[in-house]
Amino acid sequence: MTLLDHVPSAQAEGAGDRGRAVVHALQALVRAEARAEAQAAGADAADLEQAVWVRLLEPRPGPAVPADPVRRVRAAVRAEARVARRRKRREHAYAGGESPGDWDHCPERIAVGADERRALHVAVGRLPGRCPQLLEAMLAPHDPTYREIAGELGMSQGSLGPMRSRCLGCLRRMLAAEVVAPELRGKER
Repeated sequence: MTLLDHVPSAQAEGAGDRGRAVVHALQALVRAEARAEAQAAGADAADLEQAVWVRLLEPRPGPAVPADPVRRVRAAVRAEARVARRRKRREHAYAGGESPGDWDHCPERIAVGADERRALHVAVGRLPGRCPQLLEAMLAPHDPTYREIAGELGMSQGSLGPMRSRCLGCLRRMLAAEVVAPELRGKER
């Protein structure tokens, strides 16, 4: 079912009948013309056909089915194909590794990242026991291995994993207590 089948008022009934008449009279022609032009335009035939229907069913003065429907359909299809070709020239897909929101080199993102790292290092410094030394070693910029961290801290390599887990759990609880719950947005009832 289409919107043309659901006419809410008597005034719209005339428009609905007019729309149905256009659809029934021109359906095969529109589909054939859209399929013929779609490949050259670099568009999907169904998308092109839908755009043509939108153009054809826009309210216009005059008879529902034009005197020369073939000419009107061809003009509408060619106009939409031109729009699709222009769109295809302007819009390009992102390259393989490029993400749409790549803000890595944005000054604002660099400042926010530095702020976040600073807050993390301050929070790590407040942890109890040997957690600050362990997490600082793991956050080191040269990305040390477990063997290097164990040698630096003078502990066994097998105890690093469980201790790291306990320290991260403590850090999560500490940071969760510091985060303020967001305020309600919009109207309150």
